[in-house]
Amino acid sequence: MTKTILAVAGLAIAGGALFFYTQPTYDSVRALETQIGEYNQALEKAAELQSLKQSLLSRYNAFNPSDIDRLHKLLPDHVDNVRLVLDLDNMAGRHGMALQNVTLSNPTETADKGAIGAIGTGRQKFNSLTLKFATHGTYPNFKGFMEDLEQSLRIVDLVSLSLQEADNNQAGQEPRYRYDITIRTYWLK
Repeated sequence: MTKTILAVAGLAIAGGALFFYTQPTYDSVRALETQIGEYNQALEKAAELQSLKQSLLSRYNAFNPSDIDRLHKLLPDHVDNVRLVLDLDNMAGRHGMALQNVTLSNPTETADKGAIGAIGTGRQKFNSLTLKFATHGTYPNFKGFMEDLEQSLRIVDLVSLSLQEADNNQAGQEPRYRYDITIRTYWLK
């Protein structure tokens, strides 16, 4: 009879060990195996992304650096107000003119946007900046300045232009004018 009691007690201890220790440990091992599988998938994806990054980087490095600089000048990824004003002033300076009364504004910050402006600005991948300034000079000089502005790499839209004859014109010389110019330039968001 003791053999039977010992056998039942051993069976009960083995069953208890199975249900209270082995089964929870086995379940935790299965959960860890699932987690390891997810980590392995993430590592494979990371390796795939790393190889794609290297491929794209090698393609990017194949471009001529001067072409990349020209592209950044054409449509920059940030606005550099000081550089923009200096570039325009240098361009005007080549024609004997100087920028005066420079005012910068962002059209998206103005209150008078209208229905089309309010609808379209949220989905654009670029932003714009409006620059107003005045300059003085002869018409041929101004025409040369505008041609340089047109041929520059920077994308610029002429928003408004007004001119009036300057007060200090002298007889026998080419007339000088005051030009009030508003332009808009763009950059990527």
